Amino acid sequence: MINLNIKAMAENTYDAIVVGSGISGGFAAKELCEKGFKTLVLERGRLVTHLQDYPTMQKDPWDFDNHGRLTHQEREDYYVQIRSGFINEDNKHFYHNDKADPYIEKQQFDWIRADNTGGRSLIWGRQCYRWSDLDFEANAKEGIAIDWPIRYKDLAPWYDYVEKYVGVSGQAMGLDHVPDGQFLPPMELNCLEKHIKKEIEAKFPFRYMTIGRVANLTREHNGRGACQSRNRCHRGCPYGAYYSSVSVSLPDAAKTGNMTLRPNSVVHSVIYDDASGKAKGVRVVDRESKEMIEYYARIIFLNASAPATAQIMLNSTSSRFPNGLGNDSGELGHNIMDHHYRLGASGTFDGFEDQYYKGRRPNGIYIPRFRNINEQTKMKEFLRGYGYQGSASRANFGRGANSKEFGADFKDNMMQAGPWTFGITGFGEILPYHENQMYLSKDETDEFGIPKMVFDASYKENEMVMREFIKSDAAEMLEAAGLKNVHTYDNSGAIGIGVHEMGTARMGRDPKTSVLNGNNQLHAVPNVFVTDGACMTSSGTQNPSITYMAMTARAVDFVMKEMNRNNL
Repeated sequence: MINLNIKAMAENTYDAIVVGSGISGGFAAKELCEKGFKTLVLERGRLVTHLQDYPTMQKDPWDFDNHGRLTHQEREDYYVQIRSGFINEDNKHFYHNDKADPYIEKQQFDWIRADNTGGRSLIWGRQCYRWSDLDFEANAKEGIAIDWPIRYKDLAPWYDYVEKYVGVSGQAMGLDHVPDGQFLPPMELNCLEKHIKKEIEAKFPFRYMTIGRVANLTREHNGRGACQSRNRCHRGCPYGAYYSSVSVSLPDAAKTGNMTLRPNSVVHSVIYDDASGKAKGVRVVDRESKEMIEYYARIIFLNASAPATAQIMLNSTSSRFPNGLGNDSGELGHNIMDHHYRLGASGTFDGFEDQYYKGRRPNGIYIPRFRNINEQTKMKEFLRGYGYQGSASRANFGRGANSKEFGADFKDNMMQAGPWTFGITGFGEILPYHENQMYLSKDETDEFGIPKMVFDASYKENEMVMREFIKSDAAEMLEAAGLKNVHTYDNSGAIGIGVHEMGTARMGRDPKTSVLNGNNQLHAVPNVFVTDGACMTSSGTQNPSITYMAMTARAVDFVMKEMNRNNL
């Protein structure tokens, strides 16, 4: 897959450059290469190749020195990443070393990063939910921020295109606000989940429960193997059964012969050409040698993640753009969003003692948004809404780890499945506030000479009020479904903890109030495109990655058409 090209300037010119190799960058690379563009993919992290760089993919719990835990030193090195609760001994190699590359938190910002080929596509939750016009029209209808320049009809065919390629398993529901897609057969709910689904849907209008729509294959698809229900996705999948850039899009890009992948390449800035009014390339700092290298291309896609893309653009100053590339509106770096979560409810259930489930299903249930979706569900207390994700399971022998019991009866009891539990976690929308921002430090630079990022963003009243309803609604549904010992929890964290950071270079119709147009194209620099989370104008409640990929495919199609018309 790798083809390093760091020779003379004449050989540093490509048709297209893609910055970042994660969910959107990997998809941009695949689309550009398949359309014939000689494409340079720049990844700031190390090279990761499918299979050979998944060192823990086949290990069992007893194979780890620290039983899955990080050492004290590793906890210091990954001091931001541990806030997520996702990083462990078995996947630490995919996460960013915070101590080696820190940022500045004016207010706490939980930025979960992965500095390697494939980015967070190796460790994402794989949940795939389409947006609808409930999301695209919300800002305009409520007078919040600015209007989206696109609607569902603009993305619908691209959702189809991406889902058919990625492989998304799920159940059609016929809900307008969470449109159905091109699904592989759904995974199965277990017996308690089926019971809870039936009770919720019978007792609460407009509330529905389904199996998660997930980028895990339930059957062979495009030459990739089906999911084996090992639930070790975050280690890298040897079967290619979940979608990642490393296992799917980058190898497909490489097959064309048009991709050059350069890891350990920290993008410093975009090079703007005053004469043409376009960007002509990017400046890269080699991570290992610290050498500054320039690469040139006709088309540039920025897909480094919302904060990192904004950092590159803010650092790309010129006489035309003294405040950052394309920043005529002053909105670059502003309007940071995410999904606030880590709150909900859980409880126990008496019954189904004679039933269990097969495998370790790497997926859970989904309860789509049911607040503020129509007149009957309109709330006066807050705007927008929230969905839930969760699952039911039975306690295993691990429940005896801290028990004081011993003897034959205790051992026999541990050989039996424990009680059923069910829990759900809410994912709430964060509104696009101009004051929630990141900017570049005037005083501190990183080891590559790039100004450090400063984050200054927080939850506001709408989110805090919403959180109370997320907890109470969760408890109400669980109690109505017959669960006992129901309790709510709220471990909020900060913006970023949802790992769905968005905003910073939003799309819009007016160059005076936005950075990008409806084709993800910089208003002021027509050959630069942004299709990662930076482009988002509001955050919705749905996991956003499938939307990034649909926008990316659409943007590449637009590039191709514009080049054929000699407009780019």
